[in-house]
Amino acid sequence: MPSPSVTPGRAAARGRLDAFFQISERGSTFGREVRGGFATFFTMAYILVLNPIILGGAQDMNGNQLSVEQLVTVTALVAAIMTALMGITANVPLALAAGLGINAMVAYQIAPRMTWPEAMGLVVIEGVILCVLSATGLREAVMNAIPMGLKQAIGVGIGLFIALIGFVDAGFTVGHEMSPPLSLGPGGELTGWPLLVFCLGLLLTLALLARKVKGGILISIVAMTVVAIIVNAIADIEDSAWGLTAPKMPDDLVAAPDFGLVGEFSLFGAFGEISFITVVLIIFTLFLTDFFDTMGTAVGVTSEAGLLDEKGRVPRLGRLLFVDGLAAAAGGAASASSNTSYIESAAGVGEGARTGFANLVTGGLFALALFLSPLAAVVPAQAAAPALVAVGFLMMAQVGRIDWTDTSLAIPAFITIAVMPFTYSITNGIGAGFIAYVVLKVVLGRTREITWLLWVTAALFVVYFGIDPVEQLLGVE
Repeated sequence: MPSPSVTPGRAAARGRLDAFFQISERGSTFGREVRGGFATFFTMAYILVLNPIILGGAQDMNGNQLSVEQLVTVTALVAAIMTALMGITANVPLALAAGLGINAMVAYQIAPRMTWPEAMGLVVIEGVILCVLSATGLREAVMNAIPMGLKQAIGVGIGLFIALIGFVDAGFTVGHEMSPPLSLGPGGELTGWPLLVFCLGLLLTLALLARKVKGGILISIVAMTVVAIIVNAIADIEDSAWGLTAPKMPDDLVAAPDFGLVGEFSLFGAFGEISFITVVLIIFTLFLTDFFDTMGTAVGVTSEAGLLDEKGRVPRLGRLLFVDGLAAAAGGAASASSNTSYIESAAGVGEGARTGFANLVTGGLFALALFLSPLAAVVPAQAAAPALVAVGFLMMAQVGRIDWTDTSLAIPAFITIAVMPFTYSITNGIGAGFIAYVVLKVVLGRTREITWLLWVTAALFVVYFGIDPVEQLLGVE
């Protein structure tokens, strides 16, 4: 019998929701699911600031930049829709949003070679490939073809790359044309109020992580943005000292969402800008990064929630992977970069979330964020960059899982990790690592350990790195 305060109609509706999402069956309650949804949102809401800063801070081949306000809108829009869809179809508490690492690759590696619509078109193609592989069951087979050590090395390398971007964006690390190539600050020392804000923000972020404060990254961004606004007002700092965004309170705290970037993609335009082999390798790198990040996140979150079956399999894995691929394509179609599953969903699991109902809560909060673009446009790079460094630290945790006693794996893993930040390219790191892996296995007489996928990929990357002499040999201008 429902309580007097609950009408029979509402009780019936709750019963249908309970049955659909298996809330009681999984030992959860509506209250836990709601709390879990809030926890997940607040631990990953930093992407509403970081994604616009990363994508908005880069230029395409024509020098065009994307609007930060529009990027906030599309970041929130795709996260809201795809997170809710994941909850309804796969019934797992796994939220999605623009992927860190992938957006950096799009901004700093792909966009400079083409226009923004062409770069986003490649993200759409990558998402479609993920959907096809998920629908046919090949996605799991492809995953098994890559050595675990290389998968982990890719994650570590991306972490260092993201951390370096954070240091550079804040002005903590500065590049030079002459030796040394990098230095501490513009002249070998830290000067100016903006850098002080960054240093304090970095210490605060790391302290919150060490204390395991939920939502610590978001708390740090908000706190240091407030500090930056105060410092900027008192010290009367020139706007250019802050970089792209000066910390000033906007005229309005909320605004109608601007959907101007939705649909701004060119599916095959990139093939007219750069060589076919380069386009293929870019798509493959996007695919590889998205592919393995999702698999690791899905297993980790569902395992933490106690949802794995007796054989350690993720429930409704086919649906989960298909929605994840669809999210990648949707992110490209909206110019938000590829969307992927977030490990921060574990925060919601920690609050009791066990079903996709928590995703409806998280998705609803992202939908509300559609109206907060003026606030996100206030955050300077010095307040957000510490989060990039912190994410780099979190991704570095995988380095301890690599078998460093096996040189045939350890050396390629090291090459992968080192080349990414040192060449400012995720693709270069993966390519160098794959080539080193194949070469060392051949030298050691262990060719049986090389899968067909690695043979093909290594060959493609050999052409990729040697594309200039190959084009000269073929007389291609």
